[in-house]
Amino acid sequence: MREILAKLEAKRAAARLGGGQKRIDAQHAKGKLTARERIDVLLDEDSFEEWDMFVEHRCTDFDMVKNKIPGDGVVIGFGTVNGRMVFVYSQDFTVFGGSLSEAHAEKICKIMDQAIKVGAPVIGLNDSGGARIQEGVASLGGYAEVFQRNVLASGVVPQISLIMGPCAGGAVYSPAMTDFIFMVKDSSYMFVTGPDVVKTVTHETVTAEELGGAVTHNTKSGVADLGFENDMEALLQLRRFIDFLPASNREPPPERPTDDPADRVEDSLDTLIPDTANKPYDMRELILKVADEGDFFEIQPDFARNIVIGFGRMNGHTVGFVANQPLVLAGCLDIDSSRKAARFVRFCDCFDVPIVTFVDVPGFLPGTSQEFGGIIKHGAKLLYAYAEATVPKVTVITRKAYGGAYDVMSSKHLRGDVNYAWPTAEIAVMGPKGAVEIIFRGDIGDADKIEKRTEEYREKFANPFVAGARGYIDDVILPRNTRRRVCRALAMLRDKRLENPWKKHDNIPL
Repeated sequence: MREILAKLEAKRAAARLGGGQKRIDAQHAKGKLTARERIDVLLDEDSFEEWDMFVEHRCTDFDMVKNKIPGDGVVIGFGTVNGRMVFVYSQDFTVFGGSLSEAHAEKICKIMDQAIKVGAPVIGLNDSGGARIQEGVASLGGYAEVFQRNVLASGVVPQISLIMGPCAGGAVYSPAMTDFIFMVKDSSYMFVTGPDVVKTVTHETVTAEELGGAVTHNTKSGVADLGFENDMEALLQLRRFIDFLPASNREPPPERPTDDPADRVEDSLDTLIPDTANKPYDMRELILKVADEGDFFEIQPDFARNIVIGFGRMNGHTVGFVANQPLVLAGCLDIDSSRKAARFVRFCDCFDVPIVTFVDVPGFLPGTSQEFGGIIKHGAKLLYAYAEATVPKVTVITRKAYGGAYDVMSSKHLRGDVNYAWPTAEIAVMGPKGAVEIIFRGDIGDADKIEKRTEEYREKFANPFVAGARGYIDDVILPRNTRRRVCRALAMLRDKRLENPWKKHDNIPL
């Protein structure tokens, strides 16, 4: 028996060593942790239960039969993050460059299938050279099997991808179908075709970092949701992030006790809106001042900065915040901000996370680049997402809500449950000056008349009371009471039940 136990321990030790000490040292030299070290940081101490430690590839071509390493380049299993169960796979770059084989893919599929059955998030720590070339179509089939699980798990359990090394070619499509993508700066990249292929085909010279690095995908493409400085920061922030999410679509979002009173009055909000109508202010200040303990986990902070999205808590319960940002493009909606917010709203709706929307939007961004880029379809994505959502929706209009953008931003007409306005709110088809120049275009030469008409329009429409008279606004509230009123509304909506008509699936304007 002792010999058998010793043999087992020797096999475990060999599997834990991955590709060997030399390759582990090379990983550390790049400032990267190994696959198992990453799992140790991410999960609670001693909570990890590893599966398939002894799995090996089945390839016999190109002398691969002589080169087998236990685990085959990916570590899988389950454990807890702050006491809550998650499933995780961590690709091991020290074993065949983390390349995906048929057996490697089967391991990933195993935990994804289990996660769907038991209802727990799936976290993928990606660090892979791509498909294992020696296996040919078998490795491509393995990718497709993983893709299929991504689709089946979508909306059932949260899926998070943390890109911690290379992720190229077909490998990028699995993270692309997960709910959130985090990256590590200077050591991770994602692209469909690499710099060499780009140079051959388009004659463009570009580095891997410029083409698909964390900064590129967090600022230009919007593919990634956050970028971190190193492996350790990324894993610790992921632990914090998981605390906001429900385990599955069968469970409510987690509740976290707080000492921050739900009826807290924030007097400083009474002076948040500048006296000048076109002067900007930071909408993040409002979010931080109404959220529990000022704790706000922002998503995609460096992409489409004219809209702010992220998670916080109100009276201990997770909510999703969506807010126009007057500091950037005056808070206008454009292609990127519509896509960004629509995806977030749909995630919240998938997992019963209430949505709190702060509105200060002068309209959609005009221009040929927006029209040629398809702002009509992209803007409709956000409209569609809000209209489709059945979760509790609480909306606060702080200043401008003009034109179609008023409708889009979780208005009462899109089944907004509770819609508030601050006294500074202006709800109208457009700004007073533009409206008057259209209505009274015959008086444009008379400056005094135009000024008088503008003031008349402003008194008539540039306030929340016309909308309030029609019931489109439930109440005009004092800014200082925003937290108290929103918390009360969310408490009232906690047992809300609303279902859309039966359908196989919808057809969102992609």
